Amino acid sequence: MIDWDRVTELREEFGDGDFQDIVTLFLDEVEAELGSLRGTTPREGLEGRLHSLKGSALNLGFTEFAARCQAGESLAASGAAQQVDLAAICTAYDRCKSQFLSRVPGS
Repeated sequence: MIDWDRVTELREEFGDGDFQDIVTLFLDEVEAELGSLRGTTPREGLEGRLHSLKGSALNLGFTEFAARCQAGESLAASGAAQQVDLAAICTAYDRCKSQFLSRVPGS
């Protein structure tokens, strides 16, 4: 669900203060994007939006969420955007976020 090695690497690379800023920015941006996707029917631009979410998720080690975004991105790229399970993507994010916050103090 979470690539803890990536989390450790990121924290060591940026230090605790900047790491916390990165986490806050990530959570804010992802939640804003998911908020705009939740309950929507139009799927224009979905492939690009999921690609962006996937990249952000991988940067912070949210592997399960990234995998769901990748699956949705692939469907959208093949012309099947209506088949993308946005609820499953949001649920994966919620699970990853919960696990992450339970193990990363101060986030």
